[in-house]
Amino acid sequence: MSGVAAVVGNPRPGSRTRGAAEALGRAASGGGEVPVVDLAALGPALLAPGDPAVLEAARTVGTAAVVVVATPAYRGSFTGLLKLFLDGLPPGALEGALAVPLVVAGSPGHLRTADAHLRLVLAELGADLPGASLLVQERDLPDLPTRAAAWVAGHAAALPAAPAPTLEVPS
Repeated sequence: MSGVAAVVGNPRPGSRTRGAAEALGRAASGGGEVPVVDLAALGPALLAPGDPAVLEAARTVGTAAVVVVATPAYRGSFTGLLKLFLDGLPPGALEGALAVPLVVAGSPGHLRTADAHLRLVLAELGADLPGASLLVQERDLPDLPTRAAAWVAGHAAALPAAPAPTLEVPS
């Protein structure tokens, strides 16, 4: 296992949730590019057992040392699209990986509820979980690179070979 990967459970391609996942993934990887599995792009293929694109997505997630699992809060939990993907992974698929839940919500009341549900599923798949997820209200998304770097700095001990976070400083 090596590197950082992100899986995005927003049903809209190119969503703000994806942007948030990429920002946290870059912070966790020390600024490098992070492979992103955008489940919206897989669409109906998620329903086809053995679909090559879905198998590749599962490999990307299953071989990463750190997996950012990003979702919008949706109906008091995380999205069904993300649940469908996670349910398709084999038992223990995230064994030895650090899963970092990232929840984006419109209101603060939805953040903790969605996080609690997501953490249970990730733990069931064998993932190690840090002490805290990154919970972000939509209004705070413009400040996400700074918040992501601060989250990484605060959780560096839990991250495998965590590099020093890089903060982008305006020139």
